[in-house]
Amino acid sequence: MGGNSGGGGGRRTLGDLRRLEEKARAALQPGRKNVFISFAYEDVDEVNLLRAHAKNEKSDIEFNDRSVQEPYESDRADYIRSRLGDRINQASTVVVYLSDHTARSSWVRWEVEKAIELSKRVVAVHPTGKAPASLPSWIRENQIKVVAWDKLANEL
Repeated sequence: MGGNSGGGGGRRTLGDLRRLEEKARAALQPGRKNVFISFAYEDVDEVNLLRAHAKNEKSDIEFNDRSVQEPYESDRADYIRSRLGDRINQASTVVVYLSDHTARSSWVRWEVEKAIELSKRVVAVHPTGKAPASLPSWIRENQIKVVAWDKLANEL
């Protein structure tokens, strides 16, 4: 039969202790932040720069987005809203990418309203030095904090 049957008493080597210590440190570190990105489809290229940031090994941010090209009132809109709602609910924060296209996107507005309904933190971000000409009314009305994207990590 051999082996230790769970009663303890086995000898631990220094290597075993180091592995246990590493596991304990990893368990105590805060997990990655699951961030939902809300953006107008026209901004997908610029948002890809944000996505690339998450690939940085030193980043503790995991961006979660679902680009929606479907019209807001399409036949599949209810299904899409359901799936997006699930993703927003899983997120710790919703980041709204601001551009001159944002105010015209019914999907972005819905995602922000859903995030607020789910009591999620919402932060609006724009490229450094490229703030949109005007903010969407629903950003102002909900008093959503607006930051340049080089300050985003400080807000998450």
